[in-house]
Amino acid sequence: MLQLPWLLAFQETTPTVAEDSGQMLQHPGLLAIFAVTIIVMLLIDLGVLNRRSHAVSNKEAITWSAIWISLAMIFSGIIYYQVGGDKGLEKFSQFQSCYWIEKALSVDNLFVFILVFNFFNVPREVHHKVLFWGIIGAIVFRAIFIFSGIGIINLTYLPKMELMGKEVQINVVLTLFGAFLIYAGFKSWFVDEDDDDEKDFSTSPGAKIVRRLFTISGEFDGDKFFTIQNGVKLATPLLVVVGVIEFTDLLFAVDSIPAIFAIAPNDPFILYTSNIFAILGLRALYFLLANFIHMFRLLKYGLAIILAFIGIKMVISPVFHISSPISLGIVGGVLVISTLASLALPKPAEEGEKKE
Repeated sequence: MLQLPWLLAFQETTPTVAEDSGQMLQHPGLLAIFAVTIIVMLLIDLGVLNRRSHAVSNKEAITWSAIWISLAMIFSGIIYYQVGGDKGLEKFSQFQSCYWIEKALSVDNLFVFILVFNFFNVPREVHHKVLFWGIIGAIVFRAIFIFSGIGIINLTYLPKMELMGKEVQINVVLTLFGAFLIYAGFKSWFVDEDDDDEKDFSTSPGAKIVRRLFTISGEFDGDKFFTIQNGVKLATPLLVVVGVIEFTDLLFAVDSIPAIFAIAPNDPFILYTSNIFAILGLRALYFLLANFIHMFRLLKYGLAIILAFIGIKMVISPVFHISSPISLGIVGGVLVISTLASLALPKPAEEGEKKE
């Protein structure tokens, strides 16, 4: 079932997309590997992690993070092997760039998830269930954003023109995306962390939608989304939290999806597979960040630089193309440096405790 949307998307794309994605169509086994891997891992997740509510330990989070990252790296290696040559290296670099950009930008999302759980006083042992259903929603919505985005991009190319002595073809949407990412990076650099700490998540559109659809009980009932009180079926506050998480992910997709379009604007295979592999590993990463959040205080500056760099890449792409390997090196370098700087200069523990 997962293959049908892919095949339809490839068949309905414009000649530009078809030409860029044709290499993947010569290797339908890649589609099968991706589909089988995702289905099997989700079934394992449901059977193993969601079988019982429990607080995820650091060891378990590290193990699952390593598993998801390893699967993504193996899949990118298979892409390189199957495509081969310079084209294979290009696709490998595109996948890696999109994967690590999505992974990096999702860190901000996870920080907000931590604040959401704290705001609603969600028991730690049910965090993993909320995140699981949040990720399922993200898989669906990311597919909608990516495929519709590619369609829009291919409709918004301007006629070729002469610019700086070169014949160029500007894309209106990609240029606007680039300008937005530069702005988002600038804004992220100067954001005040205290603003999010004091945010009232009960007024989130996600929470309002759930409250309009269901009558909410006054307290949690374990890991249940619905409960029975006095013979009446009610939704628990846990369902409200899921609504907030889903809406929050939609907001953050506004940053991350345009960013990966800068890497492979005409290849839905690379965009979607890299995005899903990154998203599916976020739940394990969340538990590590939740335990060590005070150690990553400088990471936001690295993420701001990455956003601005991707935005600049999109704006200047008609005139000057930054290759995928170079983009991967810059994104990876900024991410490593900001992470190491955060670990070398962590927030004092007592300051973090006062905020809690």
